[in-house]
Amino acid sequence: MKILEINAMRGPNYWSIRRHKLIVMRLDLEDLEDRPTNKIPGFLDRLKELLPSLYEHRCSEGYAGGFYHRIEEGTWMGHVIEHIALEIQTLAGMDVGFGRTRETGVPGQYHVVFAYLEEEVGRFAARAAVRLAQALVDGEKYDLASDIQDMRELRERNRLGPSTDSIVQEAISRGIPWIRLNKYSLCQLGYGANQKRIQATVTSQTSSIAVEIACDKEDTKTLLEAAEVPVPRGEIIKTEAGLKDAVSYVKYPLVIKPINGNHGRGITVNINSWEEAVTAFEAAKRVSNSVIVEKFVTGEDYRLLVIDYKLVAAAKRTPARVIGDGKHSIKELVDIVNSDPRRGYGHEKVLTQIDFNDLTMTIIHSKGYTLDTVLPDGEILNLKDTANLSTGGTAEDVLDAVHPYNVFMAERIARLIGLDICGIDIMTSDISQPLTDTGGAVLEVNAAPGFRMHLAPTEGLPRNVAANVVDMLFPPGATARIPIVAVTGTNGKTTTTRLIAHMVKMMGHRVGFTTTDGVYIQNHLMMSGDCTGPASAEFVLKDPTVNFAVLECARGGILRAGLGFHSCDMAIVTNVAADHLGLKGINTVEQMARVKGVVVESVRPEGYSILNADDDNVYNMRNNVQSKVALFSMDENNPRIKEHSKNGGISALYENGFITICKGEWKIRVAKAVNIPLTYGGRAGFMIQNILPSVLVGFLNNFKIEDISTALESFIPSPSTTPGRLNWFNFKNFDVVLDYAHNPAGLRALQHFINKIDNTPKVGIIAGIGDRRDEDNMEIGRICAEMFDELIIRQDKHLRGKKDHEIIDLLLAGIHQHDANKPVTIIPKESEAIRYAIEHAKKASLIVICSDVVTEALNLVQQFKEEEANKLYDYKNVEIPNIEDIGH
Repeated sequence: MKILEINAMRGPNYWSIRRHKLIVMRLDLEDLEDRPTNKIPGFLDRLKELLPSLYEHRCSEGYAGGFYHRIEEGTWMGHVIEHIALEIQTLAGMDVGFGRTRETGVPGQYHVVFAYLEEEVGRFAARAAVRLAQALVDGEKYDLASDIQDMRELRERNRLGPSTDSIVQEAISRGIPWIRLNKYSLCQLGYGANQKRIQATVTSQTSSIAVEIACDKEDTKTLLEAAEVPVPRGEIIKTEAGLKDAVSYVKYPLVIKPINGNHGRGITVNINSWEEAVTAFEAAKRVSNSVIVEKFVTGEDYRLLVIDYKLVAAAKRTPARVIGDGKHSIKELVDIVNSDPRRGYGHEKVLTQIDFNDLTMTIIHSKGYTLDTVLPDGEILNLKDTANLSTGGTAEDVLDAVHPYNVFMAERIARLIGLDICGIDIMTSDISQPLTDTGGAVLEVNAAPGFRMHLAPTEGLPRNVAANVVDMLFPPGATARIPIVAVTGTNGKTTTTRLIAHMVKMMGHRVGFTTTDGVYIQNHLMMSGDCTGPASAEFVLKDPTVNFAVLECARGGILRAGLGFHSCDMAIVTNVAADHLGLKGINTVEQMARVKGVVVESVRPEGYSILNADDDNVYNMRNNVQSKVALFSMDENNPRIKEHSKNGGISALYENGFITICKGEWKIRVAKAVNIPLTYGGRAGFMIQNILPSVLVGFLNNFKIEDISTALESFIPSPSTTPGRLNWFNFKNFDVVLDYAHNPAGLRALQHFINKIDNTPKVGIIAGIGDRRDEDNMEIGRICAEMFDELIIRQDKHLRGKKDHEIIDLLLAGIHQHDANKPVTIIPKESEAIRYAIEHAKKASLIVICSDVVTEALNLVQQFKEEEANKLYDYKNVEIPNIEDIGH
């Protein structure tokens, strides 16, 4: 078997609109295509032995053991690998269940699709499942345990921490979109200008001064002491000499900790001798240059969590510990504790397994014990110095027991430090009594406090503290979203996108938009090239200046990674034609329509899917959308439009020379087509088709009709506003048109326009496309032979898998099918082909350049324009009159 490609979906995609996290592996079974599982001796027995838990997979049979039954009957290895990839992720602590395997259209090649929780783990599972299946086929041993551990470690390295993840999941539950901004915990909630950011439990609203104060234990203690908050007596030191003085002043028992520590690093508690103090001092110095020596306050360790200056959770924390039973050794007792199903590796479960690190061994040895010591019945042995959950500690929810004075004190401390999310560590004998009465003390104030102990305490009620964070970031009435208009289809996407962006900008919005030419933020080109995929969409949605997004969504990005957004407010499908067929398993126009349909199926229920009623495949998409539907048509008598209007629907029509909005039975004329520059006097029908859905976007966004009309009439087609989209250049004796038409449907639309132009002869500069089907390239040749009196064949910059002579031969075959005597010149390099055409142009002729690298072709044509202008107007020899002579 051979893995041909592994892609990770991260948004709505061809395989599922709802399940965004999918691995799509293209797999070549090679000789196993002829060997289903029932023809591989012993395969099922070996699979049962290695993965007995696969028995629970029901598969299409609908009962436990159903997948085994499929293997017994005979199924293909891609299907088996799908199930293995799901199961090994589940065994590694990532329970996933969705999968499907489909043929690609190439014999022996399959798309193996399955869910993942962490992308890197999903990719690993794809490769591991193929290795495992091959081992089973070959009857070889396989180390599954090693793969499981590797996946656990991968997850811990790549996953969001439990606190960050809880906030993200709460945002998702409220329909708030999010984007991970780095490989750590920096995340964006919301889009564009309405975004907020979090990093662990620090938010974009958290005061940096407050974080600095909380991280500096000396400053924290000074502020709290000045405010009469009870804190332990202590000293800040840097040297061992300072340690001697501090011990003498504070007196045993002591706590020694680094001034800038966190997560319990470098902290030693209950110090009762000089030797212990020196060891603790050295441990703290490894974390921070300055060290705090404090009185060790006895009692229970409590964490109070204050969010938006309100106490929302409280937990009693207990360090990792074992309790003797007079029978088992310390090591055996730890094994018993770790067997609790709630304990796992790292953060994979609510509790973390206890490990034997250097600190634990030091504590055990300090008691005179070894790992083999059997503890007396009832003796408690703490194995860590601090009660952190990440080191194996436990937590008990005690929010309802906190005394009102302690609530007041905690909320006041948060205000004193200035932290919107604040963790306060308290030592007291009884949290239900005022701290002043129990002789307890505030030990620390923490920025970025962990939520894990409150979300899933070992005992007591779990508290959804993430909800308090999201409430703070997005209070009632606030929105996390910006309007998103998505545009897809075979042809017309870029012009439609640019026209909508122009209209929206005129309405005062700060627009970000993506096209095949680049990404634009407020009309400034930020990235050039084909930017129609999910990464480009995210680029716009991450930008904090953007408050309206218009996103062109092409086939390639949808198939490669899905959409770059989870939902949009409006989506347009311009048309669906036979282009890019035979690529990535998409072999028919109907399949291509399903790809494009992903965009409209992602429209929010209250939004609009704007569909071309003249295109059967596009019109049929209305059956799968959750949103409202608006239609557009070039035919005012289209029965679909009439039916839609009868039902009170909204549509846009080209009728009687006007761009018209139909709302129910009422018609609202927006503008006359001949007055819209983009239509070239009404002759460019395919441009009118692009205008119709754009007008609907404006109308559905409640733009005034006169403002929509003004936007249409002020959008002037040019190399800067519509690069490569019907750009017209008037030379002295001939005209040049440059257009991106690159498929049969686009060329047919261009043909209708060219036929209305009187220039003659018409010369076409054309090219085939290497990754298209042979019949598509021949069709391009046929259409161009109909359109043009003379042809110049050039080569695309990228041949995409075919040799240059192969593409030329296909074009010639198509040309000769229409006219065996059509004049054809072959000039492979585009720049030379353009130069040849212009230098040999006949008077009143029209040269049409069908270009794929628009920028280079535009620059060359504009260069010729400048050269002609310099010849016609010799500015160097023009006499400049004196200012006094002007007007006389």
